[in-house]
Amino acid sequence: MSFDYSVHKLTGTVQHYSWGGTSFLPSLLTIENPNHTPFAEYWLGVHPSGPSSIEVNKQPILLSEVITSDPKAALSEPVFTHFGGLPYLFKVLDVKDMLSIQVHPTKEYAKVAFEKEEAAGIPLNAPNRNYKDKNHKPEIMLAMSEFWLLHGFKSEAKIIETLENTVEFQVLAPLFRAEGLQGLYQFLMEMDQAQVDSLLSPVVKRALRHKQDGKIDKTCPEWWVAKLYENGAGITPVDRGVFSIYLFNIVCIMPGQGIFQDAGVPHAYLEGQNVELMANSDNVLRGGLTPKHIDVPELIKNIKFEHIEPVIIEGTKPCMGESVYPAPTTDFGIATIMLDGSYAFEHEAQSLDMFLVVEGGCVVNNQLTIKTGEAFAVFPGASITLNSSGKTLIYRAFVPSTVAYSQHEEN
Repeated sequence: MSFDYSVHKLTGTVQHYSWGGTSFLPSLLTIENPNHTPFAEYWLGVHPSGPSSIEVNKQPILLSEVITSDPKAALSEPVFTHFGGLPYLFKVLDVKDMLSIQVHPTKEYAKVAFEKEEAAGIPLNAPNRNYKDKNHKPEIMLAMSEFWLLHGFKSEAKIIETLENTVEFQVLAPLFRAEGLQGLYQFLMEMDQAQVDSLLSPVVKRALRHKQDGKIDKTCPEWWVAKLYENGAGITPVDRGVFSIYLFNIVCIMPGQGIFQDAGVPHAYLEGQNVELMANSDNVLRGGLTPKHIDVPELIKNIKFEHIEPVIIEGTKPCMGESVYPAPTTDFGIATIMLDGSYAFEHEAQSLDMFLVVEGGCVVNNQLTIKTGEAFAVFPGASITLNSSGKTLIYRAFVPSTVAYSQHEEN
């Protein structure tokens, strides 16, 4: 393939999952949505479930085909040698209804578990298939709005307080003291559904009353429990994911802030819009708040049973207009670029970089005009200059510099 590895417009894929909102992504992407179809995620990458294309001579070409044609030119030699392909998946999410309680495996565990399921003959698209690939799935998200999520287990003191201050949970406090976090969580996740209903039904009913009476806010577990059930036809069978809402940290992240979620950290998105960057994987182990497959033994094997104090990530500013959000992984990096019309932003790509404009617009190298909701790809070695006439916000996804790989290999 004769191809100009420089700068090209990039078009992603929309995912219409039921939990998505109906207006945010259509507005961002300038797509009509008269039937109010859920627009949950917008993917930029080469994942087969949502491949992106680039524009060449005003014609779309799959990004995956460009990479396959000459991976060293498309990704850089260090990236291809280290990863064998594009290592990240770039997304925008609009979370209207809360997502499943989930955890992701380590790369080492995923490789073994994937091969085990392959040997067992479980089809990749089977509903009971846990491991879709051999990769880990660390994630970083940056808030585009006030964003709420569950992130890791609360401190021991806060869990004790929750158990003792919730009448139905007081019976669980001695178990937690005697057997610790894993003992408590495994007991709850393996509990018979009739017991779950008996224990949680009054909890859900009280939460619904308190939310209706305005006695609680989003910092309270009850608020999210009530949201889960306030528009439903009934309470039972109660989703055992409700336990996690009480045991996990409830975190609010504001625009300009981020959070990183590594393998083993249980989490769930609750509400809001964000930009998410992750390793190119689809390995998810679920623990509730979902009709999808739940495999409790695999979930327990992969959770880090430790108390976590959430770390909110603030961007560092290496140069005028750019903020970089550090993530402890070699798979990806993310930054924001803010232009206001008074200066240009210059950049030379070291990897396949993706740029997504979410506010305003810019001109790339005085040639390519990019508006709100549009994206472009910059291939390794290509240099760009971005100019704007007013306030413009851009997200950039990239693979960290080659220095990281040499250090990683030496370690």
